[in-house]
Amino acid sequence: MAGRLRTDGESAMTSRDAEQLIAEVIARDGGTWADLGAGEGTFTRALARLIGPSGRVYAVDRNAGAIAALELVAESGIAEVIPVRADFTQPFELPGLGDAGLDGMLLANALHFIADAEHVLARLAEWLRPGGRVVFVEYDQRPASQWVPYPLPAERLAEVAKAAGLTLPVIVSTRHSAFGGNLYLATAERPATAPPPPPQP
Repeated sequence: MAGRLRTDGESAMTSRDAEQLIAEVIARDGGTWADLGAGEGTFTRALARLIGPSGRVYAVDRNAGAIAALELVAESGIAEVIPVRADFTQPFELPGLGDAGLDGMLLANALHFIADAEHVLARLAEWLRPGGRVVFVEYDQRPASQWVPYPLPAERLAEVAKAAGLTLPVIVSTRHSAFGGNLYLATAERPATAPPPPPQP
């Protein structure tokens, strides 16, 4: 899986475009977030601007060139940005996270590189605090290609989120993609409380 800027969809998107896309689903009062598959930082910059200087963003990518670009984002000071070189499809650590957990995680143009998205998302969701949010940016009505090898259409997102123990996703917005299909923004959350046990017979 390459960095996100190597997908055809994001190569035409600026960080200001990304900020406008995700603005309505990101809280403005700080918090600790992870941008997974961050690429060279298009969405990392957007997320950092939205949560502000009191916030923290773990920007995770496995590509050394992407990490170098993310270090420049970290130096901008718009929020605390911590580049982490790791393949998020495999187990790894977020330095300094502790037991508090993440307030949110962003997966933008990332899950469509993963054949077993359910298992990867389930592992990542364990980092969320109760009530923590996952923000998805993915494509609908788009066939598999080298850029989107494992499409995650909106209708399938519900089963992926359920398998990861998340709430039913809400499709917040969609827009036509010049590269085919539609780009959609969706959110789901880690339940704040565990579901009640099933009734005994």
